[in-house]
Amino acid sequence: MNKLFLENDALALAELVKKKEAAPIELAEAAIENIEALNPGLNAVINKMYDQAKKAALSADLEGSFAGVPMLLKDITQEIAGERITSGSKALQNYRAKSDSEFVARLRRTGAIFIGQTNVPELALMGITEPEFHGPARNPWNPDYTPGGSSGGSAAAVASGMVPIAGANDGGGSIRIPAAYCGLFGLKPGRGRTPAGPGIGRHWQGASSDHVLTRSVRDSAAMLDELHGPEKGGAFYAIPPSESYLGCLEKPLPKTMKIAYTTASPLGTDVHPDCREAVLRTAAILEDLGYRTEEAEPDIDGKKLAQSYITMYFGEVAAALAGMEATLGRKVSRTDVEASTWLLGMLGKTISAGDFVLSMREWDKAAYVMDSFHETYDFYLTPATAFPPARIGELSLKNAEKTAVRLISMLKLGKLAQKAGLAGQLAENSLKRTPFTQLANLTGQPAMSVPLHSTAEGLPCGVQFMAAKGREDLLFRLAFELEQTPHWLRKY
Repeated sequence: MNKLFLENDALALAELVKKKEAAPIELAEAAIENIEALNPGLNAVINKMYDQAKKAALSADLEGSFAGVPMLLKDITQEIAGERITSGSKALQNYRAKSDSEFVARLRRTGAIFIGQTNVPELALMGITEPEFHGPARNPWNPDYTPGGSSGGSAAAVASGMVPIAGANDGGGSIRIPAAYCGLFGLKPGRGRTPAGPGIGRHWQGASSDHVLTRSVRDSAAMLDELHGPEKGGAFYAIPPSESYLGCLEKPLPKTMKIAYTTASPLGTDVHPDCREAVLRTAAILEDLGYRTEEAEPDIDGKKLAQSYITMYFGEVAAALAGMEATLGRKVSRTDVEASTWLLGMLGKTISAGDFVLSMREWDKAAYVMDSFHETYDFYLTPATAFPPARIGELSLKNAEKTAVRLISMLKLGKLAQKAGLAGQLAENSLKRTPFTQLANLTGQPAMSVPLHSTAEGLPCGVQFMAAKGREDLLFRLAFELEQTPHWLRKY
C-alpha cells in the first residue's frame, strides 16, 4: 500500500503538484494501487474509473486548488456524465448519467481527478452501507463493523488511505455518521450552501446537502470555498461568507463563546456510555481551552420532530420509486428493490398532502427554536451517534422481518400498517442509534462530526457540533483549534 495519502492531506498533495514535486499521474497511480490493495477487504469502491482518471491526470491544463488530486464520488446524486450511477440499487445498474451534476461540475473546476464511485445503501436510505446489490462496505478500523451510512463507502475509502478526499451527502446524518464511525472530519453545510441541480432545486425538501469527507479540517474548508454559491433554479440561498473558509481557520474564536451540551437522546432512548463519555470529555477539553460550557437543550419535542422527518422520508422514497420508473421507462416492481425500500415507498403513498405540509411546519418551528437557542449559545454539542458502529449484518432485516415486509407489500397493506402505528415504530427503530443528527438537516443549520474519542474496543466515537444558520465558519474555526490538540483521533 502507498502511504502518500495518509501522510499528506489533499491540499498538501495539490501543493506538491504545483511545485512539480509530484505529477498528477503519480497520484492517480498511487490511488489505483491503494484501491486495488484495500478494496477487496472494504468494498468501498463499486465503480472504478481508472482509464478516465489516467487520461485526466495526463492533461496539460489541470488548474485549481485541488489540481491533480485523486478523489472518489458518492454513487448517488453526484452524477458524472457518461458514468453509471446506481444509487445502490440493482434496478439502476445499467443507468448512465446524461450530464454532470452541478456539484460535480464545480469539483471539476478545482482540478480534482475522479477515480471512481463509492458504495451506498439503496437510495441512501440507511445509516449503514449494506446494499444487497453491491454488498456491505466495511470499517477500516475493524472490518467486522459498519463504516456507517449513507456515505459509508466514501468514509471507508478516506479513512483507509485509498484517497485523501471523497464526495458525500447528508440528509439525516449521512456525512456525520460515517465520519464519527471512521475517525474523520465531516461537515454538513447549511441549507442552500452547496448545489443540488441541475434541474433539481432541493434534495429531500432541503434536508440534504452535498459536501466531502476528509481527514483534515482545512481540506473540508477549502473544498467548501470552491463548492458554495447560488445555482440556477436553486430553491434555497445561503448568505455568502464574509471571508474564505480556509482563510478564517487560524483566526482564534473568542473565549467568551458559550457551548451548550447534552448526552440525552431527543427520542428519550438509550445512549451508549462511550457516546455519553465522548461528549463529557469534549466539554472538559473545551473548558481547558478556555470556553464556557453548560448542560442545556433546546425546547424541541424530539419525538414529534422525528415523526416529521420520517414523514418526509416515506414521501421521498415513494417519489424516488416513481422517478426510477421514469428513468427506466417501465413500472418498478417489489422485486426490483430491497424489501425495506418497497415498504417505505408503500408507506409514502399512504401520507396525505396535508400531513406532509404539517410535517414541514414542524421543521420551521424547530428552526425558530434553534435560532433563539443560538442567541444564548454559540455551539450545541451532542454525541454524533447514540451507539458505536454496529457489526456488519446486525441491523439488516432478518428473514422473518423480510417475510413480514413482503406479505405487507404483496397484500398492499400499507394503509393498515400506517394506521397500526408502523410509521412511528419505524421512526424510533431506525433513528434510535442515530437520533442526534436529523435536527440540523430539518432546521437547515450547519453541523459537523469531530474525531476526538474512541470506544473501549478501539473504534472511533465522534461528537457533533451545531452552529447557527450560515455559520459554517465558526464550526471550521473550532474544529481547526481542536485539530491542533493531542485529542484529535488519528489512525496512522
